[in-house]
Amino acid sequence: MPFGNTHNKFKLNYKPEEEYPDLSKHNNHMAKVLTLDLYKKLRDKETPSGFTLDDVIQTGVDNPGHPFIMTVGCVAGDEESYEVFKELFDPIISDRHGGYKPTDKHKTDLNHENLKGGDDLDPNYVLSSRVRTGRSIKGYTLPPHCSRGERRAVEKLSVEGERPHPVHCWSHPALLPTTPSCVPIALNSLTGEFKGKYYPLKSMTEKEQQQLIDDHFLFDKPVSPLLLASGMARDWPDARGIWHNDNKSFLVWVNEEDHLRVISMEKGGNMKEVFRRFCVGLQKIEEIFKKAGHPFMWNQHLGYVLTCPSNLGTGLRGGVHVKLAHLSKHPKFEEILTRLRLQKRGTGGVDTAAVGSVFDVSNADRLGSSEVEQVQLVVDGVKLMVEMEKKLEKGQSIDDMIPAQK
Repeated sequence: MPFGNTHNKFKLNYKPEEEYPDLSKHNNHMAKVLTLDLYKKLRDKETPSGFTLDDVIQTGVDNPGHPFIMTVGCVAGDEESYEVFKELFDPIISDRHGGYKPTDKHKTDLNHENLKGGDDLDPNYVLSSRVRTGRSIKGYTLPPHCSRGERRAVEKLSVEGERPHPVHCWSHPALLPTTPSCVPIALNSLTGEFKGKYYPLKSMTEKEQQQLIDDHFLFDKPVSPLLLASGMARDWPDARGIWHNDNKSFLVWVNEEDHLRVISMEKGGNMKEVFRRFCVGLQKIEEIFKKAGHPFMWNQHLGYVLTCPSNLGTGLRGGVHVKLAHLSKHPKFEEILTRLRLQKRGTGGVDTAAVGSVFDVSNADRLGSSEVEQVQLVVDGVKLMVEMEKKLEKGQSIDDMIPAQK
């Protein structure tokens, strides 16, 4: 059952006008789209697993706005949410992803050899590089909606490859698993550079916890009101954990905001190597899930299906921590980022400011362009900004380096 009272069937005893949320002071994509008429039309619908319109919008109702960025204001509870509530999701997706239409098709490209350059970002400026994405496992509901048993089954399948109970794939009966109940797959089967270990949060020793904190790997119980209102912290830390390879350069979070978060990272500016490891490791993981009868959620229109509409498509964020002491003070810094289709955050995440002129710079796009194209924008854009930084250090103008809109 969902985390709150949004699944209360008695709400249908009240008129839509009496249940329609007050969005008069809200500034998120959901609030821009959800009219009373649309609420009337969708409020009694639910997905086969029981996710309702009120479940979809609750995080946007509880969080009117955001101090730094305009939030989405809604989540999916399962793969079918995007179809059952498409009249709400489609305009939100279009608004959030630059006019992406319901008829558009997404491109996927995980061939790392198609990336040009990326192995020569100046490590004096680029302190670290990482590429991450999310993945949802077909046949299970998503973190805002899943039951305890489902969450534990996702963890078990992800780490050990054993499926303890039959799983329903409501919209795609043909994809029901046909494999034996115990399949030797998943993260613990990875070898070579990807060989590693899983650390469940609920049984982690103090030493292991401190080591993961020191490595900047640990994710803790969500404190963001966006995640809390979405129901993603229920039963914490049950069935959550972190897996990483022995080299600490390839990392998988289990049951955080998505079923899986896959991260490739290392110090310095070799984004080419980070992206190679990301693509190779991710495709190895995808292959073992396919063999278990549980491919990742994907379709031609939305690409990889994830919990938050903002992450549809590639779900990819390729980013670097880069020192831009002078460029960050330039009056056209924000315009340069926009033209390069990049975004900046503080190094502590979306809600943080830069520390010591070090920014987390990453791709702004997720849907409609491929993984290679998005990382290419990061590689080319960061390289240009480092060159600009070097000129500004010497007191030189960068007016002739301002890029055209990508």
